[in-house]
Amino acid sequence: MSRATFRERTRYWFDNTMSRGTVALIGWLALISMGLILLVTALSLWLTPVEAAKNNGLPGMLWMSLMRTLSPGKVASDTGSAPFIALMFAASMGGIFIVSALVGVLSNGLKIKFEQLRKGRSRIIESGHIVILGWSDQVFTIVAELVQAHASDRGSVISILADRDKIDMEDDIRQHAGDTGRTKLVCRTGRPTEPTDLDLMNLDTARSVVVLSPQGDDPDAHVIKTLLALAKRSGDRPPVVAAIASTANMAAARLAGGPDVHLVDSDDTASRLIVQSSRQSGMSVVCMDLLNFDDGEIYLRSDADLVGMTYGQALPAYQTATVIGLRRASGVMLNPPMDTVITAEDEIIVIAHDDSLIHLAEGMPKAQEESIVLVEHTRPGPERTLVLNWNGRGRQIVRYLDGYVTSGSVLDIASDHPEAAIGFEGLRNLTVNVKECDIADRYALESLGLGTYQHVIVLSDDRYAPDHADTRTLMTLLQLRDMQTSLGERYSIVSEMHDENNRSLAEVTEADDIVISDTVIGLLLAQLAENQHLAEVFGYLFDSRGSEIYPRPAGQYVRAGAPISFASVIESARRRGETAIGYRLADRVNEAPHFGVVLNPDKSQPLRLGPGDSVIVLAER
Repeated sequence: MSRATFRERTRYWFDNTMSRGTVALIGWLALISMGLILLVTALSLWLTPVEAAKNNGLPGMLWMSLMRTLSPGKVASDTGSAPFIALMFAASMGGIFIVSALVGVLSNGLKIKFEQLRKGRSRIIESGHIVILGWSDQVFTIVAELVQAHASDRGSVISILADRDKIDMEDDIRQHAGDTGRTKLVCRTGRPTEPTDLDLMNLDTARSVVVLSPQGDDPDAHVIKTLLALAKRSGDRPPVVAAIASTANMAAARLAGGPDVHLVDSDDTASRLIVQSSRQSGMSVVCMDLLNFDDGEIYLRSDADLVGMTYGQALPAYQTATVIGLRRASGVMLNPPMDTVITAEDEIIVIAHDDSLIHLAEGMPKAQEESIVLVEHTRPGPERTLVLNWNGRGRQIVRYLDGYVTSGSVLDIASDHPEAAIGFEGLRNLTVNVKECDIADRYALESLGLGTYQHVIVLSDDRYAPDHADTRTLMTLLQLRDMQTSLGERYSIVSEMHDENNRSLAEVTEADDIVISDTVIGLLLAQLAENQHLAEVFGYLFDSRGSEIYPRPAGQYVRAGAPISFASVIESARRRGETAIGYRLADRVNEAPHFGVVLNPDKSQPLRLGPGDSVIVLAER
């Protein structure tokens, strides 16, 4: 290969210089301007000495040349010999080129800078901020809840890193989550799986990190890769919370994130909630009230005044907070045995509307003995349950349901989904039958004989996009309501949906419970981002082992219609080894947003519970 010529080397050097951007271009224009000014000045001193002398020689001609270059219009006022006019005209023409080029360079440079700012590629300079990595519809729930949690705080910051346009992210959040109030929202464009992009988020000073499971194919691979990128980076490691869509990927996610990462199993949590809601109407509403920051929240509190008391004695201790369990070094216990003694090392788990409202009552509120009744709970016999539609978590739902029902129960699955007929080995209590059925067909639904079932579960069909799947679910719920009305049948209906906005549309169907699985996971992630210690509490709450939430007939606890205080309800539940946390009014079950559920009521406020009302308790099955 021949050696590069001087011309090639010069051109290569020039190209490299020009590629350095706006500053290099401005530098070249400055050099050209200086060369033009010096050339015109030298020629003026040589060719037009008379005019040069009239303009104070070298300094004056330098000034004149500079002015003609920067302000070409001044040439119109020049007088003198023809060579002098020609030189000033040449300087003005060169100035037109230089000034035009300078304006273009500056305009393009500013445009590029604005585009870079719009992309959100600058490093965040914040501390104590919450970082969200990734993008899905859950981000709107998380941001709205965190804004609510920090409504009274100044200087709180939520930062989001996702592979989307910065302006689009900000617009979408304002549209779906509303005004962020005192909380500052900072969005950055980048890939959470890239360590260099993670550096934009200033993770060393972050309060916590939330990793979202994105929409699309194989979302867990994205989450696991993000966890690997977080583990690889050096520096301080803030607490990390991540959502995994499939239970099968939990082991890989734990290995990628390490022991300090809190993982939320989306499939498992949603499956448990659907099953529990099918057994106990209103369960999902209670859980969402506990998970959001707008109503009753769960707090951990050490209280020396309760040390030495038994758990049962401490239940009515707070006027406007409800005791639900204890946290010890050995783990969380919700609704522990009533004779459990509270020690100085224990933390009390309570439900309260705000931590400032957690204070001891002035004298324990007294229960009204004449209003307390103790009616034994009757365990239901074999039941018939119908599942309409199918999705990937269907088999998990069947297995959890098998642990709740008594032996001899029947589960029928009606769906045209190709995977609805496999994977039911090893069940102990359920007999599973699969029926080929297009549930969008009214006649096919009527042929199922719905009046023979006690419970109907409507799942979201994962063969369709979330919005379309919700639309099909709404159509099915409308058909079920019409069939109940026309045939006079009664069975509980629990439905699964994706979009919280569709819940208001579904209210007209009067379904007993609607589980918004994506919203529940978003609320749970927001809670854990604020307080990772609650992971044990919510893990216990959604586990079928130990105590769970049960809405039970109020008549089994207190006399129907009698004026009582909630302290009497607490005492009645205590005598059964249960913890009462609220109640549900039957005449308000269709009133959003709480659908009749009241959690953590004031202990001394009078109330009347009718025959159709429920007491919400933590109890063993």
